[in-house]
Amino acid sequence: MYLTEEHHLIRKTVRDFAEREIRPLARELDESGEFSIGLTKKMGDIGLFGLRTPAKYGGNALDTLSYVIVIEELARVDSSQAATIAAHISLGIGPILNYGTEEQKEKYIPMLSTGEATWAFGLTEPDAGSDSRATKSSARLEEDHWIINGSKIFITNGASRINKGATVQVVSGQKNGEKEFSTILVDADTPGFKRVPMHGKMMWRASDTAELFFDDCKVPFSNVLGKRGEGSRIMLNTLDSGRLAIAAMGLGLAQGAFELALRYAKERKQFGKPIAQFQINAFKLADMATKIELARNLLYKGAWLKSTDQPFAKEAAMAKLYCSEIAKEVSDEALQLHGGYGLMKDYDIERFYRDQRILQIGEGTSEIQRLVISRYIGCYE
Repeated sequence: MYLTEEHHLIRKTVRDFAEREIRPLARELDESGEFSIGLTKKMGDIGLFGLRTPAKYGGNALDTLSYVIVIEELARVDSSQAATIAAHISLGIGPILNYGTEEQKEKYIPMLSTGEATWAFGLTEPDAGSDSRATKSSARLEEDHWIINGSKIFITNGASRINKGATVQVVSGQKNGEKEFSTILVDADTPGFKRVPMHGKMMWRASDTAELFFDDCKVPFSNVLGKRGEGSRIMLNTLDSGRLAIAAMGLGLAQGAFELALRYAKERKQFGKPIAQFQINAFKLADMATKIELARNLLYKGAWLKSTDQPFAKEAAMAKLYCSEIAKEVSDEALQLHGGYGLMKDYDIERFYRDQRILQIGEGTSEIQRLVISRYIGCYE
């Protein structure tokens, strides 16, 4: 219903790339916890970083459904690489493109659309997760500059040497007795801005995750993104679009886990026949395939709504919730079908099982998605 010939071509192109370039490295990068700049640049070379960027800034200007398909196909092979692209496009380029001045767009968007540079989204803090309004990082205005102090945590694409900076939510003052939130663009080379890689992760071990620290960072007033005082709205609206990308990661991971399970179940023999032929396993696989198809249709509808400029926030929350939960269910059943081998790092399903766990947490927990959905359906009128 939603797919064109161009969408099918994009899927084939990205799938071929992922199989050829990413799969051979995925296990090794996961084991070492290494963010691969070389692989990132290769993804840039085939246009993945600029796939949503308008042509005037050097991008491909593809629609939301194309973007969803790209993330789905990357996550089918390796969630770490999918996370790099998803976070960069939705959370890195997205807010600058949607709320930046023309000067800001011309300064940042072209270089962020090549794979040579990444940009981060600085919202989460040690004491501000689901409650983003608990932000403590602050910015005070001195003449024509902001002085920023504070910290951020669990920030994707925030620490590698190709990171060029971050969009940061700060408390910029008080208004009517309430915190005033603003978003500010902070370049990576700003004095007092420290970026520290986070290691020892359970999942997305080959993605770049960072803590950000701001110690009297002096940033020009012109680096405000949007209008002063609109920071919370900008950050939360950005997350609406980001939810479609996280949903695509859940869908792609579920598809990849299902394919691993199906292949293994056809090859593994017990009691004289492949375990796929035992009804209990065949039914598991049938249920997995059905859930994946339902998730795909829900996600594609949300992407279609956004592409056609219709309200999509409710469907984005539903897709993020359902696809992340399906990724959990399918990867769990896929591991079960592998038996003891599924617990070993020699089998990719072990990595898929770990990678899925963040999907019910990142960019709004499953609990927050249910809260968002319940508001849209009128529970709190």
